[in-house]
Amino acid sequence: MADIIYLIANGDLRLSANRNCWAAQQKAEEAIMAAIRREGRQIERAHPYDPDKQHGFIDSQKCGNLVFRNIPEGAPLVVCEAVWQYSHHVLPGLVGHKGPILTVANWSGEWPGLVGMLNLNGCLTKAGVKYSTLWSEDFTDELFLAGLRQWLGGKSVEHDTSHARPLEAFVLPADAEATGRELAAQLRRDKAIMGVFDEGCMGMYNAIIPDENLMPMGVFKERLSQSTLYAAMRTVTDAEALAVRQWLDAKGMRFCTGSNPETDLTDGQILEQCKMYIAALRIADDFGCDVIGIQYQQGLKDLAAASDLAEGLLNNVDRPPVTAAGNCRVLYQGKALPHFNEVDECAGLDGLVTNRVWTTLGFDPETTLHDVRYGEQYGEDFVWVLEISGSVPPRHLIGEYAGAISERQPPMYFRLGGGTIKGISKPGEVVWSRIYVEGGSLHADIGRAKVIELPMEETERRWRITTPQWPVMHAVTCGVSRDQLMAKHKANHIQVAYGPDAAGANRALATKAAMFREMGIAVNVCGTEHGL
Repeated sequence: MADIIYLIANGDLRLSANRNCWAAQQKAEEAIMAAIRREGRQIERAHPYDPDKQHGFIDSQKCGNLVFRNIPEGAPLVVCEAVWQYSHHVLPGLVGHKGPILTVANWSGEWPGLVGMLNLNGCLTKAGVKYSTLWSEDFTDELFLAGLRQWLGGKSVEHDTSHARPLEAFVLPADAEATGRELAAQLRRDKAIMGVFDEGCMGMYNAIIPDENLMPMGVFKERLSQSTLYAAMRTVTDAEALAVRQWLDAKGMRFCTGSNPETDLTDGQILEQCKMYIAALRIADDFGCDVIGIQYQQGLKDLAAASDLAEGLLNNVDRPPVTAAGNCRVLYQGKALPHFNEVDECAGLDGLVTNRVWTTLGFDPETTLHDVRYGEQYGEDFVWVLEISGSVPPRHLIGEYAGAISERQPPMYFRLGGGTIKGISKPGEVVWSRIYVEGGSLHADIGRAKVIELPMEETERRWRITTPQWPVMHAVTCGVSRDQLMAKHKANHIQVAYGPDAAGANRALATKAAMFREMGIAVNVCGTEHGL
């Protein structure tokens, strides 16, 4: 019981982000250490504040390895996250650590601390590292303190995950079973190509699916390079890019522009994003891709404006037409080209399956991932704030293109700017899911949610305390509480797609679950029974 507990703080690779977010991290650390000391235990920071960098984060894999050399391998270890973090900075040390590990996040939307912790949890799960996890608004509530005492007592923290039940516990409708089997067999027979523009975005080890897990399903990676994408952008003419911008203007999409590229969204940045959209479609067509993912962070962020506008357009059926270079053939005409933000291959596989199931059922196939960013009680419901920088299709928004506005990405993350597709997700019935790797095999959690419309002043408040430039979804998960989702979810991202109504969404969920199972994925149905 006398062991010293060590605390580490994992951060971003980008200096501007680490500096901006340090104050919130420091506040969370102090509260966690105070809680542990009140329990009569000794805790120390395992690495110092750097006065030159003006933050105290582990900010690279090299730095992480140096820090872990000075941590006794059997010591209890707390990983505190109040910010977005690159999991690979600390993964080498955590994989080899023999003492108990506790990941902790502050329940706050200011910076993506919850998002960072969920990503780290997913990475640890994939790597087979045992850990416990907690979250709290102020680190004084009984849920946090009870879990902390459990961990300090040498036990793993246990959470309620009774909302997640194996698919085998349910009887699926016969038509869903048949359609799922047929689609999975078609995928194995005809094969699909997943275009990957550089793997491993922002240290998200959990977002990389081993090839041997994909191949039996009929899915194969085409490893593409972001340098190829950038080179292809340079072959797109200004006239072609301007035609995309004019198409969006005609649809009623608004661009909040200014003249200072350091702080404003400029017309030049928008045209560069339009060139990326055109180049991505042409490369995908050249290689026969059924789904693609652009990393952007790192690499392209130092060469071009943000990928977000291109990503959202690709995920929309109704989008600016693009022809092949040198002829008039329209690429992917009348179809979405599913795009997975931040090269999250688990979301890419999910998006591919969603596209095929929804298209077969005659439903709108637009799909996207969101960050599990934050949430608060509103009236009788706990309402999640689901946000993502890129890949949200206008079809998901109230007013579609006319309800979308593009604002400049925050400079601390996106030095060269570029705009998002900002809007409010329309009310409706959605299916949510997450594919993840555990024990060397693929698993999927799937459930239902309702997207609700909040008063505009509440939406604006939630935007102010998170990231106001990004699209938002106000989601109420069906039969899954805040703490249950946090305890079970193995990723920072969650996949969402709309059904036409509740019955249609239930039908889509059943068919998707059947296809997942036929593909060899172990499925958990989460929450209420969804008509199963």
